[in-house]
Amino acid sequence: MPKALALLSGGLDSALAAALILEQGIPVHGLTMVSLFTASRAEGGHLLAAIASARQLGVPITVINWSRPMLEILKNPQHGFGSNMNPCIDCRLAVLLQAKDWAPKLGCDFVVTGEVLGERPMSQRRQPMDMIQKRSGLGPLLLRPLSAQLLEPTLPETNGWVDRGRLLGIQGRCRKPQMELARRLNVTAFTTPAGGCLLTDPCFSSRLADLLRHDPAATLNDAHLLKVGRHLRLSPTQRLIVGRNDRENRVILSFARPGDTLIDAVGFPGPTTLLRGPADPAALGLAAAITARYGKASRQSKAAMSWRTVGGGSGVVSVTPALDADIQPLQITSELGRPRTS
Repeated sequence: MPKALALLSGGLDSALAAALILEQGIPVHGLTMVSLFTASRAEGGHLLAAIASARQLGVPITVINWSRPMLEILKNPQHGFGSNMNPCIDCRLAVLLQAKDWAPKLGCDFVVTGEVLGERPMSQRRQPMDMIQKRSGLGPLLLRPLSAQLLEPTLPETNGWVDRGRLLGIQGRCRKPQMELARRLNVTAFTTPAGGCLLTDPCFSSRLADLLRHDPAATLNDAHLLKVGRHLRLSPTQRLIVGRNDRENRVILSFARPGDTLIDAVGFPGPTTLLRGPADPAALGLAAAITARYGKASRQSKAAMSWRTVGGGSGVVSVTPALDADIQPLQITSELGRPRTS
């Protein structure tokens, strides 16, 4: 019997698509792609939701971490960005290319996705969907059960593996048909719609755009730090990340690398700050003053701040805590100023 590889995101659409195939007695193997960019705002939410979905459906699941390939896509998406830093078409194409490679490894004969015609303005219009299907190399082996009756018949349908009459013709952004189908199929393990991709979040997108604009060779280490702290741009080569709580302080420490400078208040609780870039005296003094502003040392007219460069020197500087009016122009705002794409 033919076997389907179903892309499971943890969302409702992908779970329903897999359930429709299972309903016809066809074996399904789940595949989920996780990255630091596509994780939901709750750490690990995307992965846990996909695993919960597979468990409820009763199917095995394979998990692929593709943070590194996704970062390379973000540096130069061929089809550009959506409203924020979401390269939806390039992302979808890359996911399907991965599915094409994994399908034979997992003994699968065709690929199933939860895409709905017209649901997403960038990647789920008819023209990009057709283009993505062709360029993925899957061609007629790509089945979209929720909108199948609005699309050209695929090989699983024409070969009789799948009964096209039992597939659906959903289109548009209204979720009512999916919710009714979920009740009929008893599908309950899924995340809320639009609950996930960090690349659609204006704040995260602004930080990412600033990073790639000033450092086109940015690494995953740089990208991980975008998820925590307050972010300030001191100069084209100097970036400041200020922890907002103890958890963020620990995360910042864990990603510090040789050449980074870490700053803390002496004798007062407060943030850990990471200065990435040259720690010249002016930048060090400004970073220390900003760090003092966000901790208990802000109550002092002068505050002693310790600094140490990873793999380098250390010391203490005395500073006046920075004023909000001095900090505000340095903050990375929601104005994207995205890097150029070709």
